[in-house]
Amino acid sequence: MRAIRKERTELSLEQAAVLAQWSPSTMSRIETGKRHISPEDVATISTIYQLPLAQRQELIESARAGNASGWWDLPLPGVPMDMGAIASYEAEAIRLTDWSVNLVPGLLQTYRYAVGLMRSGGVAADVIEARWMARLRRQQILGNLDYYAFIGEAALRTPFGGPDALREQLRHLLGARERGIGIRIVPEHQAHSLVLHSWLLMEFPNTSPVVNVEARNGSLYLHDEIAETYLGLVGQLDRIALAAPATMALVRRILEEV
Repeated sequence: MRAIRKERTELSLEQAAVLAQWSPSTMSRIETGKRHISPEDVATISTIYQLPLAQRQELIESARAGNASGWWDLPLPGVPMDMGAIASYEAEAIRLTDWSVNLVPGLLQTYRYAVGLMRSGGVAADVIEARWMARLRRQQILGNLDYYAFIGEAALRTPFGGPDALREQLRHLLGARERGIGIRIVPEHQAHSLVLHSWLLMEFPNTSPVVNVEARNGSLYLHDEIAETYLGLVGQLDRIALAAPATMALVRRILEEV
């Protein structure tokens, strides 16, 4: 709910609490998962945030389902089955390493950037909001596991959603370290095979890693020995990527240029 408030409104926590007629501490506990949120609470908050009716109903149904299953087990009209599959993997993982060549990774995307990206890919207007809500739910794992993103420099310069959306996205990346997220930029014009395609390496406590490779019409999952080869690729990315301070400096410089 915190992510929805920050992405879809300009309300502070205190302002949202006043509108919901709750105390700020109650709102804080709900947003941090320290207080059970009932379907009635969800209905109140989603109305305040002026979410579309379909999205309100979806969130309310999810609250009713409780912890019996993950959200990906519920039918989500307009959301590809692949998104539920990757979300279920991410929920079990203890460490994620993202390598994204030309895009900001989905787990770090802001609303306007993501919508612009989907529109550019021809996603139908009537399912964009549903797909964004699914992506937003995926982002809730951040802070609960180790997540590290390597991003190609070209991603910082491609204005999906327009210049304002890109500036918002870059500012979001600048705040990543404060949220415990590691980001490194791989400079352009790297003569290295690593830059050929994007992937997400997912590591688990008691089983071998799984790698997700996104394709035009779905995802490919790599397992066992093939997936384990990507552990070595992380070390190679570490060698060619900018250090964290240089990464932040580059993001700031590009933000000033946009």
